[in-house]
Amino acid sequence: MTETAGTREPTGQRRVLAALALAQFICSFAGSNMNVMINDISEDLDTTVQGVQVAITVFLLVMAALMIPGGKLTDRYGRKRCFTTGLVVYAIGALLSAAAPGLGVLILGNSILEGIGTALLIPPVYILTTLLYPDITARARAFGVVMALGGIGAAAGPLIGGLITTAISWRAAFVFQALVIAVIVLLSRRIDDPLPPDPTRSFDTAGAVLSAVGLVLVVMGILAADDNVWLMIALLVLGALVLGWFFRSVRAKEASGQEPLLSLSLFRNRTSNLGLATQNTQWLLLMGTSFTVAAYLQVVRGYDAIETGAIFTAATLGLLASSLSAERLARRHPQRTLIMSGFVVSIAGVAALIILAGSFSTAWAFVPGLLLIGLGLGVMLTPSVNVVQSSFPEEQQGEISGLSRSVSNLGSSFGTAIAGTILVAGLTKGAYAAAMITLAVIGLGGLAAAAFLRRDPHPPTVRASRSAPPKAHT
Repeated sequence: MTETAGTREPTGQRRVLAALALAQFICSFAGSNMNVMINDISEDLDTTVQGVQVAITVFLLVMAALMIPGGKLTDRYGRKRCFTTGLVVYAIGALLSAAAPGLGVLILGNSILEGIGTALLIPPVYILTTLLYPDITARARAFGVVMALGGIGAAAGPLIGGLITTAISWRAAFVFQALVIAVIVLLSRRIDDPLPPDPTRSFDTAGAVLSAVGLVLVVMGILAADDNVWLMIALLVLGALVLGWFFRSVRAKEASGQEPLLSLSLFRNRTSNLGLATQNTQWLLLMGTSFTVAAYLQVVRGYDAIETGAIFTAATLGLLASSLSAERLARRHPQRTLIMSGFVVSIAGVAALIILAGSFSTAWAFVPGLLLIGLGLGVMLTPSVNVVQSSFPEEQQGEISGLSRSVSNLGSSFGTAIAGTILVAGLTKGAYAAAMITLAVIGLGGLAAAAFLRRDPHPPTVRASRSAPPKAHT
């Protein structure tokens, strides 16, 4: 009987990990694949390019606004239940988008329902990975798979979306998402929630509203950067004021013994704060580079969606190769070293994109830089997530997971907005280089944050309250 259990366990674990990683893949895919469908969607739905961009923007806003409340709900209703509910809501949104007769239904399906589904299912991915893999190297391997699929979804989204749109229709890309969700639902049937839900846990509704409104205003301000600087400033200031109100209410609730949406203790952990800063910068680099290079290739070089996506395969391969080596790298090197090395390699990739693109007209000039960026991001995405998640005990995993994903989504927003603001002056070689140099400078800021991480080989792990012993490794 022991032997049978022993032979079944690895298969069950692989199936669970596959479900979690595919969930991260499809959500990352959804965030990037629509960029190559804008013309097709606008023609089919008789709308404008700006109308489709509104749909993409609202999707981003919904995710950013609801990620923290979504993480908190896992404590009350359970990780698996929130994960499954998120999958169902996402699938309904994808099918509704595929059948959309107009822009309004597309926004309801893609922007609202898929956004809500993502906010419900993504926090459980990181909570479950942390709780199911208590050993540091096992967790590094698991997060390596999850982050690899997430990076591939973001980097290969334009290629996959372009292929599906060209071969069939943009509507088929949403059907593809629904089919992947169906596979995830089947794989996730064997997920066992390591912690029982606590229906008695209170939910800070007022805090959820304040945090959502504040984050929406901040993201809207970032996205308004390329249209109206004064509007951007007004929205950012207003968003900062609302978030200040949110934190004031959190402090008041904690002082009175109530449970707020987000405990201020999360921000007193120096290691976690630095890890969050590196996460924000990493996604900023990934999405900022993706937007800048894709826009330059299509508008200046005249490449179509498939050609542009094919060039980004270099970044996808780099991400895949380094992310899947996460377990081996975690055994041999401190996480601080991996994060710093990742930034150095990524910044070198940005430099290569600037120098080679300015010197050669061939598409191959973009491959070395994108490959280096993919390798660098793959090396540091996993340890950054591991540093943050491992800095807190099980009872705070819902809160820190929601905060972590919100910070990463804001990084994606920053990257796209900063690159767009610079490129709006004109897609010339000068504007392209200016955008890439700006991203490199921000990357140096991420490198500085990583340099201040603790020098210990590994951060504290979440083991104390687990009944099962850490998984053995050979």
